[in-house]
Amino acid sequence: MVTNGYHNANLVMVHGLKSSATLPGESAGEPVRQREPFVSVVIVTYNVSDLVIRCLQSVFASKVSFGVDVIVVDAGTDGSGDRIRAEYPAVTVIQAPENPGFGTASNLGLRRSHGNYLLLLNPDTVIPPDALALAVADLEANPGLGIVGPKLVRADGSLDLSARRSFPTPRIALYHFLGLPRRFPKVREFGAYNLTYLNPDQPATVDAVAGSFMMVRREALEIAGLFDESFWMYGEDLDLCLRVGKAGWKARYLPSIVVTHLKGQSSRTRPLRCTIEFYRAMHIFYRKHQASRAGVVQNFLVTAGIVALGAIAVLRDQMRPKAHRRVS
Repeated sequence: MVTNGYHNANLVMVHGLKSSATLPGESAGEPVRQREPFVSVVIVTYNVSDLVIRCLQSVFASKVSFGVDVIVVDAGTDGSGDRIRAEYPAVTVIQAPENPGFGTASNLGLRRSHGNYLLLLNPDTVIPPDALALAVADLEANPGLGIVGPKLVRADGSLDLSARRSFPTPRIALYHFLGLPRRFPKVREFGAYNLTYLNPDQPATVDAVAGSFMMVRREALEIAGLFDESFWMYGEDLDLCLRVGKAGWKARYLPSIVVTHLKGQSSRTRPLRCTIEFYRAMHIFYRKHQASRAGVVQNFLVTAGIVALGAIAVLRDQMRPKAHRRVS
Protein backbone atom coordinates (compact mmCIF):
# COMPACT_ATOMS: atom_id res chain seq x y z
CA MET A 1 0.00 0.00 0.00
CA VAL A 2 1.19 3.50 -0.78
CA THR A 3 2.00 5.37 2.43
CA ASN A 4 3.29 8.88 3.02
CA GLY A 5 3.61 9.47 -0.71
CA TYR A 6 6.17 6.70 -1.27
CA HIS A 7 6.05 2.94 -1.11
CA ASN A 8 9.79 2.45 -0.78
CA ALA A 9 11.89 4.34 1.74
CA ASN A 10 14.93 4.01 -0.52
CA LEU A 11 13.87 6.46 -3.21
CA VAL A 12 16.21 6.40 -6.20
CA MET A 13 16.26 9.66 -8.15
CA VAL A 14 16.37 9.40 -11.93
CA HIS A 15 16.99 11.79 -14.77
CA GLY A 16 14.26 14.46 -14.80
CA LEU A 17 12.46 15.44 -17.97
CA LYS A 18 13.82 18.53 -19.63
CA SER A 19 11.88 21.76 -19.80
CA SER A 20 11.62 21.82 -23.59
CA ALA A 21 8.75 20.19 -25.44
CA THR A 22 11.25 18.11 -27.40
CA LEU A 23 13.77 16.07 -25.50
CA PRO A 24 16.99 15.48 -27.43
CA GLY A 25 19.56 13.11 -25.94
CA GLU A 26 21.70 14.26 -23.06
CA SER A 27 25.14 15.36 -24.18
CA ALA A 28 26.59 14.58 -20.75
CA GLY A 29 26.03 10.85 -21.21
CA GLU A 30 23.39 8.36 -20.25
CA PRO A 31 21.10 9.23 -17.30
CA VAL A 32 21.05 7.03 -14.24
CA ARG A 33 18.16 4.54 -14.50
CA GLN A 34 16.26 2.77 -11.79
CA ARG A 35 16.53 -1.00 -11.83
CA GLU A 36 13.12 -1.53 -10.25
CA PRO A 37 9.79 -0.04 -11.35
CA PHE A 38 8.94 3.33 -9.87
CA VAL A 39 5.78 5.27 -10.70
CA SER A 40 5.28 9.01 -10.56
CA VAL A 41 1.61 10.00 -10.51
CA VAL A 42 0.91 13.48 -11.92
CA ILE A 43 -2.51 15.02 -11.25
CA VAL A 44 -3.62 18.42 -12.54
CA THR A 45 -6.53 19.88 -10.58
CA TYR A 46 -8.69 22.94 -11.15
CA ASN A 47 -11.21 23.94 -8.47
CA VAL A 48 -12.42 20.42 -7.66
CA SER A 49 -11.06 20.07 -4.13
CA ASP A 50 -13.34 17.25 -2.95
CA LEU A 51 -12.78 15.24 -6.10
CA VAL A 52 -9.00 15.47 -6.04
CA ILE A 53 -8.97 14.35 -2.40
CA ARG A 54 -11.15 11.38 -3.36
CA CYS A 55 -8.77 10.61 -6.22
CA LEU A 56 -5.77 10.76 -3.88
CA GLN A 57 -7.52 8.43 -1.44
CA SER A 58 -7.79 5.84 -4.20
CA VAL A 59 -4.14 6.32 -5.22
CA PHE A 60 -2.94 5.89 -1.65
CA ALA A 61 -5.01 2.71 -1.34
CA SER A 62 -3.01 1.14 -4.19
CA LYS A 63 -1.50 -2.27 -3.53
CA VAL A 64 2.00 -2.16 -5.02
CA SER A 65 5.40 -3.70 -4.50
CA PHE A 66 7.30 -0.80 -6.07
CA GLY A 67 7.93 2.85 -5.37
CA VAL A 68 5.30 5.53 -5.98
CA ASP A 69 5.38 9.28 -5.61
CA VAL A 70 2.56 11.72 -6.25
CA ILE A 71 2.71 15.21 -7.74
CA VAL A 72 -0.33 17.48 -7.84
CA VAL A 73 -0.36 20.63 -9.95
CA ASP A 74 -2.98 23.02 -8.59
CA ALA A 75 -4.13 25.32 -11.39
CA GLY A 76 -7.16 26.62 -9.50
CA THR A 77 -8.09 29.06 -6.79
CA ASP A 78 -10.19 26.97 -4.39
CA GLY A 79 -7.38 26.16 -1.95
CA SER A 80 -6.95 22.56 -3.15
CA GLY A 81 -3.17 22.82 -2.83
CA ASP A 82 -3.32 23.88 0.81
CA ARG A 83 -5.79 21.14 1.61
CA ILE A 84 -3.60 18.51 -0.03
CA ARG A 85 -0.52 19.75 1.85
CA ALA A 86 -2.44 19.39 5.12
CA GLU A 87 -3.99 15.97 4.43
CA TYR A 88 -1.19 14.42 2.33
CA PRO A 89 2.05 16.14 3.40
CA ALA A 90 4.29 13.85 1.36
CA VAL A 91 2.58 14.78 -1.89
CA THR A 92 4.51 17.30 -3.96
CA VAL A 93 2.16 20.22 -4.65
CA ILE A 94 2.99 22.67 -7.42
CA GLN A 95 0.96 25.86 -7.54
CA ALA A 96 0.56 26.91 -11.16
CA PRO A 97 0.96 30.69 -11.52
CA GLU A 98 -2.33 30.82 -13.44
CA ASN A 99 -4.60 28.35 -15.17
CA PRO A 100 -2.17 27.47 -17.98
CA GLY A 101 -4.12 24.58 -19.50
CA PHE A 102 -3.89 20.83 -19.02
CA GLY A 103 -0.82 20.15 -21.12
CA THR A 104 1.24 22.99 -19.70
CA ALA A 105 0.25 22.14 -16.13
CA SER A 106 0.97 18.45 -16.70
CA ASN A 107 4.42 19.35 -18.01
CA LEU A 108 5.13 21.21 -14.75
CA GLY A 109 4.48 17.96 -12.90
CA LEU A 110 6.32 15.75 -15.36
CA ARG A 111 9.47 17.86 -15.04
CA ARG A 112 9.44 17.19 -11.31
CA SER A 113 8.80 13.46 -11.69
CA HIS A 114 11.20 10.70 -10.68
CA GLY A 115 9.57 7.53 -11.98
CA ASN A 116 10.51 5.35 -14.89
CA TYR A 117 6.74 5.05 -15.41
CA LEU A 118 4.66 8.22 -15.41
CA LEU A 119 0.92 8.21 -14.76
CA LEU A 120 -1.16 11.15 -15.96
CA LEU A 121 -4.33 11.04 -13.87
CA ASN A 122 -7.38 13.30 -13.81
CA PRO A 123 -8.68 14.52 -10.43
CA ASP A 124 -12.19 13.27 -11.23
CA THR A 125 -11.07 9.64 -11.41
CA VAL A 126 -11.11 6.85 -8.83
CA ILE A 127 -8.66 4.02 -9.45
CA PRO A 128 -8.92 0.46 -8.09
CA PRO A 129 -6.21 -0.84 -5.73
CA ASP A 130 -4.58 -2.96 -8.45
CA ALA A 131 -4.54 -0.31 -11.21
CA LEU A 132 -0.91 0.77 -10.81
CA ALA A 133 0.35 -2.80 -10.44
CA LEU A 134 -1.51 -4.04 -13.53
CA ALA A 135 -0.39 -1.13 -15.71
CA VAL A 136 3.25 -1.50 -14.65
CA ALA A 137 3.14 -5.28 -15.15
CA ASP A 138 1.92 -4.83 -18.72
CA LEU A 139 4.64 -2.30 -19.52
CA GLU A 140 7.32 -4.44 -17.87
CA ALA A 141 6.22 -7.52 -19.82
CA ASN A 142 6.04 -5.72 -23.17
CA PRO A 143 9.12 -3.57 -23.89
CA GLY A 144 7.56 -2.26 -27.11
CA LEU A 145 4.69 -0.64 -25.23
CA GLY A 146 5.03 3.08 -24.58
CA ILE A 147 1.56 3.83 -23.22
CA VAL A 148 -1.14 1.93 -21.33
CA GLY A 149 -4.67 3.09 -20.62
CA PRO A 150 -7.59 1.45 -18.77
CA LYS A 151 -11.25 0.85 -19.37
CA LEU A 152 -12.97 4.04 -18.21
CA VAL A 153 -16.50 3.92 -16.84
CA ARG A 154 -18.86 6.70 -15.81
CA ALA A 155 -20.39 6.98 -12.35
CA ASP A 156 -23.37 4.91 -13.56
CA GLY A 157 -21.07 2.14 -14.79
CA SER A 158 -21.50 2.89 -18.49
CA LEU A 159 -18.46 2.86 -20.75
CA ASP A 160 -16.64 6.15 -21.27
CA LEU A 161 -15.98 5.97 -25.00
CA SER A 162 -12.92 8.22 -24.76
CA ALA A 163 -10.95 5.34 -23.21
CA ARG A 164 -9.69 4.24 -26.64
CA ARG A 165 -9.42 6.21 -29.84
CA SER A 166 -8.15 6.14 -33.36
CA PHE A 167 -6.44 9.24 -34.65
CA PRO A 168 -9.09 11.54 -36.12
CA THR A 169 -9.11 12.17 -39.85
CA PRO A 170 -11.62 14.40 -41.66
CA ARG A 171 -13.57 11.31 -42.73
CA ILE A 172 -13.64 9.74 -39.25
CA ALA A 173 -14.60 13.07 -37.66
CA LEU A 174 -17.38 13.60 -40.23
CA TYR A 175 -18.88 10.19 -39.40
CA HIS A 176 -18.69 11.08 -35.71
CA PHE A 177 -20.45 14.43 -36.02
CA LEU A 178 -23.11 12.90 -38.27
CA GLY A 179 -23.87 10.47 -35.45
CA LEU A 180 -23.07 7.38 -37.51
CA PRO A 181 -21.11 5.60 -34.74
CA ARG A 182 -24.20 5.74 -32.51
CA ARG A 183 -26.36 4.23 -35.25
CA PHE A 184 -23.84 1.69 -36.49
CA PRO A 185 -21.40 1.15 -33.59
CA LYS A 186 -20.21 -2.27 -34.80
CA VAL A 187 -19.44 -1.16 -38.35
CA ARG A 188 -15.68 -0.67 -38.54
CA GLU A 189 -15.87 2.18 -41.07
CA PHE A 190 -18.25 4.24 -38.93
CA GLY A 191 -17.06 3.22 -35.46
CA ALA A 192 -13.41 4.18 -35.83
CA TYR A 193 -13.61 7.42 -33.80
CA ASN A 194 -14.05 5.62 -30.46
CA LEU A 195 -13.36 2.09 -31.76
CA THR A 196 -16.91 1.06 -30.87
CA TYR A 197 -16.61 -2.01 -33.11
CA LEU A 198 -14.10 -3.53 -30.65
CA ASN A 199 -15.12 -5.54 -27.60
CA PRO A 200 -14.64 -3.14 -24.64
CA ASP A 201 -13.63 -6.07 -22.41
CA GLN A 202 -10.77 -7.25 -24.63
CA PRO A 203 -7.29 -5.69 -24.60
CA ALA A 204 -6.26 -4.07 -27.85
CA THR A 205 -3.44 -2.15 -29.46
CA VAL A 206 -4.93 1.24 -30.27
CA ASP A 207 -3.85 4.59 -31.65
CA ALA A 208 -4.56 6.48 -28.43
CA VAL A 209 -5.87 6.24 -24.88
CA ALA A 210 -7.32 9.04 -22.78
CA GLY A 211 -5.20 11.45 -20.76
CA SER A 212 -7.51 10.93 -17.80
CA PHE A 213 -5.44 7.80 -16.99
CA MET A 214 -2.41 7.38 -19.18
CA MET A 215 0.67 5.54 -17.98
CA VAL A 216 3.70 6.39 -20.11
CA ARG A 217 7.12 4.80 -20.20
CA ARG A 218 9.66 7.52 -19.36
CA GLU A 219 11.95 6.45 -22.18
CA ALA A 220 9.13 6.90 -24.69
CA LEU A 221 8.32 10.36 -23.34
CA GLU A 222 11.95 11.43 -23.43
CA ILE A 223 12.08 10.52 -27.12
CA ALA A 224 8.65 11.87 -28.12
CA GLY A 225 8.68 14.97 -25.91
CA LEU A 226 6.29 16.43 -23.37
CA PHE A 227 2.76 17.63 -24.06
CA ASP A 228 2.46 20.22 -26.81
CA GLU A 229 1.53 23.37 -24.90
CA SER A 230 -0.26 24.95 -27.86
CA PHE A 231 -3.19 22.74 -26.83
CA TRP A 232 -4.88 24.43 -23.86
CA MET A 233 -7.24 21.56 -23.15
CA TYR A 234 -8.33 18.58 -25.26
CA GLY A 235 -6.29 17.00 -28.03
CA GLU A 236 -2.95 17.04 -26.24
CA ASP A 237 -3.33 13.36 -25.30
CA LEU A 238 -4.04 12.36 -28.90
CA ASP A 239 -1.07 14.41 -30.04
CA LEU A 240 1.22 12.78 -27.48
CA CYS A 241 0.05 9.28 -28.40
CA LEU A 242 0.69 10.03 -32.07
CA ARG A 243 4.22 11.27 -31.37
CA VAL A 244 4.96 8.27 -29.14
CA GLY A 245 3.72 6.03 -31.94
CA LYS A 246 5.93 7.78 -34.50
CA ALA A 247 8.87 7.19 -32.15
CA GLY A 248 8.23 3.45 -32.47
CA TRP A 249 6.18 2.66 -29.35
CA LYS A 250 2.71 1.15 -29.14
CA ALA A 251 -0.30 2.09 -27.02
CA ARG A 252 -2.49 -0.52 -25.37
CA TYR A 253 -6.04 -0.43 -24.05
CA LEU A 254 -6.11 -2.63 -20.93
CA PRO A 255 -9.68 -3.35 -19.71
CA SER A 256 -8.50 -5.46 -16.79
CA ILE A 257 -8.03 -2.03 -15.15
CA VAL A 258 -11.41 -0.37 -14.61
CA VAL A 259 -11.23 3.29 -13.61
CA THR A 260 -14.23 5.41 -12.65
CA HIS A 261 -14.19 8.72 -14.51
CA LEU A 262 -16.75 11.32 -13.47
CA LYS A 263 -15.70 13.36 -16.53
CA GLY A 264 -16.07 17.04 -17.18
CA GLN A 265 -16.14 18.19 -13.55
CA SER A 266 -13.51 20.90 -14.01
CA SER A 267 -14.79 21.98 -17.42
CA ARG A 268 -18.27 22.61 -15.98
CA THR A 269 -16.85 25.59 -14.13
CA ARG A 270 -15.93 27.28 -17.45
CA PRO A 271 -17.99 25.61 -20.22
CA LEU A 272 -17.69 28.43 -22.78
CA ARG A 273 -13.90 28.50 -22.70
CA CYS A 274 -13.71 24.71 -22.78
CA THR A 275 -16.11 24.40 -25.72
CA ILE A 276 -14.06 26.89 -27.71
CA GLU A 277 -10.85 25.05 -26.79
CA PHE A 278 -12.38 21.70 -27.78
CA TYR A 279 -12.82 22.89 -31.36
CA ARG A 280 -9.59 24.87 -31.40
CA ALA A 281 -7.78 21.65 -30.44
CA MET A 282 -9.28 19.94 -33.49
CA HIS A 283 -7.84 22.63 -35.71
CA ILE A 284 -4.41 22.50 -34.04
CA PHE A 285 -4.27 18.70 -34.42
CA TYR A 286 -5.34 18.83 -38.06
CA ARG A 287 -2.95 21.65 -38.93
CA LYS A 288 -0.05 19.95 -37.15
CA HIS A 289 -0.46 16.40 -38.43
CA GLN A 290 -2.60 16.37 -41.57
CA ALA A 291 -2.87 19.73 -43.34
CA SER A 292 0.53 19.51 -45.04
CA ARG A 293 -0.59 16.37 -46.88
CA ALA A 294 -3.91 17.84 -48.03
CA GLY A 295 -4.82 20.30 -50.73
CA VAL A 296 -5.95 23.88 -50.34
CA VAL A 297 -9.61 23.02 -50.87
CA GLN A 298 -9.65 20.27 -48.22
CA ASN A 299 -7.85 22.49 -45.72
CA PHE A 300 -10.36 25.27 -46.30
CA LEU A 301 -13.33 22.92 -45.93
CA VAL A 302 -11.95 21.31 -42.76
CA THR A 303 -11.22 24.69 -41.17
CA ALA A 304 -14.63 26.04 -42.13
CA GLY A 305 -16.29 22.91 -40.79
CA ILE A 306 -14.52 23.14 -37.44
CA VAL A 307 -15.43 26.83 -37.10
CA ALA A 308 -19.07 26.11 -37.97
CA LEU A 309 -19.34 23.17 -35.57
CA GLY A 310 -17.73 25.22 -32.81
CA ALA A 311 -20.08 28.15 -33.35
CA ILE A 312 -23.13 25.87 -33.29
CA ALA A 313 -21.88 24.20 -30.11
CA VAL A 314 -21.33 27.54 -28.36
CA LEU A 315 -24.76 28.87 -29.37
CA ARG A 316 -26.50 25.64 -28.33
CA ASP A 317 -24.78 25.62 -24.97
CA GLN A 318 -25.55 29.28 -24.29
CA MET A 319 -29.24 28.50 -24.78
CA ARG A 320 -29.15 25.99 -21.94
CA PRO A 321 -29.86 27.06 -18.34
CA LYS A 322 -26.57 28.12 -16.76
CA ALA A 323 -26.55 25.17 -14.36
CA HIS A 324 -26.74 22.71 -17.28
CA ARG A 325 -24.08 24.19 -19.54
CA ARG A 326 -21.27 21.86 -20.53
CA VAL A 327 -18.73 21.18 -23.23
CA SER A 328 -20.68 20.24 -26.37
